Amino acid sequence: MTREEFKYAYDQYFDPIRSYLYYRSGDSELATDIAQEAFMKIWEKAFEFDPKRTKSLLYKISGDLFVSHIRRTKVADEYLKEIRFSFKESYPDQTLEFKELKRNYERALTNLPEKQRVVFLMSRLEALTYKEIAERLELSVKAVEKRMSLALAALKKEIYV
Repeated sequence: MTREEFKYAYDQYFDPIRSYLYYRSGDSELATDIAQEAFMKIWEKAFEFDPKRTKSLLYKISGDLFVSHIRRTKVADEYLKEIRFSFKESYPDQTLEFKELKRNYERALTNLPEKQRVVFLMSRLEALTYKEIAERLELSVKAVEKRMSLALAALKKEIYV
């Protein structure tokens, strides 16, 4: 891969890959770090440049790097889940209701299967259409619609329990 091809790939694919990783992780710094690491691997391995193949390869490498990161931090995450905070202050009723609703939403979002969560967040945070989501994730529009409907049903059920 020449320097110009690498620059083209970086300019074309860095932001979509970083967004994809952000939706999977919820951490913009982590998403940026992993996306940069994926491009470093492409550069170091000097793969032959083919726009479609390179894009797919970058997504594959990024996904693998993300999974590796998750595996390395699993113990720390499990420990953090067990920490309980207690607040001694009293809040007005509305604030309590809002905090409970927010907590239920965050828990429900965390409990969604990853594929549903990614589609939901791409739709809600970035305001992408189903067609745009389908193109980014290389899925059919019907698959995106199905994932979104399942995500909304699960969120509704879990938030208002």
